[in-house]
Amino acid sequence: MPDLVKFTIDGKQLEVPAGTLVIEAAKQAGIEIPSFCYYEGYSLQAACRMCLVEVEKMPKMQVACTLPAGNGMVVHTDSEPVRNARKYTLEFLLTNHPLDCPVCDKGGECELQDMVFRYGAGESRFTETKLHVDEQQWSPVVFYDGPRCILCFRCVRVCDEGMGVGALGVINRGAVSLIAPNKEDHLECDECGQCIDICPVGALTSGTYRYQTRPWEMEHIGTICTHCSNGCKTTLGVRNGEIVRGNNRDRSGINGEFLCVKGRYAFDFYNHPERITAPLMRVNGKLEEVSWSKALATVAGKFKDIKARGGKFGVVGSNHTTNEENFYLQRFVRECLGSNNIDHHRTGDITTLIDALSGTKGRLASSADFYERKAFLIVGADLALEQPFMAFQIRANHRHHGARVYTVTPGKVREDDYSVKAVRAAKNSEWDVLPGLRNDLAAEPELVIVFGDSIRGADVRRLVEFGESLGIPVSYCALLDYSNSRGAIDMGLVPELLPGYRAAEAPGLDYREMLAATDLDAFWVIGANPLKEGPLNSKRAFVVVQDMFLTETAQRADVVLPAASAYEKSGTVTNVFGEVQRLARAAAVLGSKPDLEIIGQIAKEMGFAGVMGPWLPERVFAQIQAEVKGYEIPLPLITLGAQQTMPVNGRVGIPDRPDRVWSAHDNLFTSGTLGRYSKILNSVIEKRLSGSRSGGGDSDTGTADREEYVRQ
Repeated sequence: MPDLVKFTIDGKQLEVPAGTLVIEAAKQAGIEIPSFCYYEGYSLQAACRMCLVEVEKMPKMQVACTLPAGNGMVVHTDSEPVRNARKYTLEFLLTNHPLDCPVCDKGGECELQDMVFRYGAGESRFTETKLHVDEQQWSPVVFYDGPRCILCFRCVRVCDEGMGVGALGVINRGAVSLIAPNKEDHLECDECGQCIDICPVGALTSGTYRYQTRPWEMEHIGTICTHCSNGCKTTLGVRNGEIVRGNNRDRSGINGEFLCVKGRYAFDFYNHPERITAPLMRVNGKLEEVSWSKALATVAGKFKDIKARGGKFGVVGSNHTTNEENFYLQRFVRECLGSNNIDHHRTGDITTLIDALSGTKGRLASSADFYERKAFLIVGADLALEQPFMAFQIRANHRHHGARVYTVTPGKVREDDYSVKAVRAAKNSEWDVLPGLRNDLAAEPELVIVFGDSIRGADVRRLVEFGESLGIPVSYCALLDYSNSRGAIDMGLVPELLPGYRAAEAPGLDYREMLAATDLDAFWVIGANPLKEGPLNSKRAFVVVQDMFLTETAQRADVVLPAASAYEKSGTVTNVFGEVQRLARAAAVLGSKPDLEIIGQIAKEMGFAGVMGPWLPERVFAQIQAEVKGYEIPLPLITLGAQQTMPVNGRVGIPDRPDRVWSAHDNLFTSGTLGRYSKILNSVIEKRLSGSRSGGGDSDTGTADREEYVRQ
């Protein structure tokens, strides 16, 4: 434990760890010291001079953001000289700052506006004409208004230190200093928008939110991002039933303020013009709009006929649908349709990892571990492009705690910039170089091993044996692709496992086996696009698709049912760390229904309402709590946070099937089918630079493109 120092601030006696900054100590005591340039977690700038305080026995005022508290120090934060200093600083900042608050997008959320109201002078002594510079557009999502900039340098630091990109810098010196992008007049970066959110004024504004509304006119709904598996909380600003903004400024959720481009901007797929808003049924070879009652009756009737004559069902679920929907679906398919032919696109071998760790506790890494643990081994994964929050946590850990990072990857990754050792190894040849790291890893106090889809089946067991042989505490994380990839497996959306990793007595066909089968009588697809990979060989199959868009699979369907997105429903999802979080409905698209309701309606039409019970998310989650080990989690615990599950602590008891696992390797600018219909993701230049291909989960960034994209 660090030494403690005692000091006095505004008459309060405090005791804080040595090295604590006065501005942080004051915050802990409930005393506000205003600042612009200071931002928790980033390097100290001392540029704005708003945080000046008086310290007895010091000849002049001190900046609280760089001053460590010392024994016996007496600090005054609200004396007459301090109040005057704040007033004069604000008066100077407003010398050239445009007074365009009525049209500035930061209005109502502007720190300068708030501080002038609280501390500023009633009139200015400066009468010079304000200089005007035209606003610049640096990218589809980032606009820069130079005269509004107060040179706090927050944006530069969050881009360089937080994101590891370094796309913003300062040019010139003194009064003519300017923030500038890395590519002359435009940005090439992650397009994450962190610079916009961290800006205390309206100098950096969002291309999607500009001139749309005011913060007090929106309802702010906290939910979980529907894209990658990291499970970031996103707060959606909703006005008149439409989503107009995404951020997480209240820091609620595992990700704090962090959001990548998908979490902040790629909600726009939900109101794409090509969104299906009415059921479609094939009539004379063409899909035509029909009523919900007719579509559901047709599906239920056909399913009843197929079941009655002993026909063969095949069901493909989604890694974007909720835990409740996945649990309800697999139960309906197994108990009511009498089939174990149910699967989804599996993107990481979490099943083998859980089996390999049987008999141990606390060995699956949590989201907090990536900020707190002392060393990391990253095998076959580009975290910055594919798991952005995970990469952000490790970077912050390295800055704040000196975390040591080892990378074993096919090409250069951003983590190489601060790694202890960066080793190149082609996919599936990692074992050629891993033994060479043994001595270095064994010398670490603890370790988190992170691995992608190149480590599957027996290689997962081999990796766990390698970790256990190091003689240090080791935890593991098997990377997954999408928002509920982990939850889909936990809920038994696979042919060989029931919910909670219980082995099925009669395993059915997997994802690819269903496509290859020639004797399927019904093929039911919920929130997936399997025909993007190849054709369905069963020509006689009655195909039903629940989706938002007319994908390749939906175009083959006999009936298409318009489904709601994750931003239009309630329920829970489980992220790559096994942490359960709660969705909240933010918007509604006329004509669509949540998948849980659609499945429930089909069950009701088939006469199974008594078997399946209500299709309310809370009622289904109660069943999950009762049947799935690790999900005995009270809903209030995950309403505003996340709770890690404790999966089965014993052998899973099924053979390894590495052939059933493959990652889509979506990067920052692709997200399966959802990415295809996001205007923002398709508009940024970085999509081309990262070597991505638009479409449903088929993007795979090549080594050369990665080396061009990551910061050199």
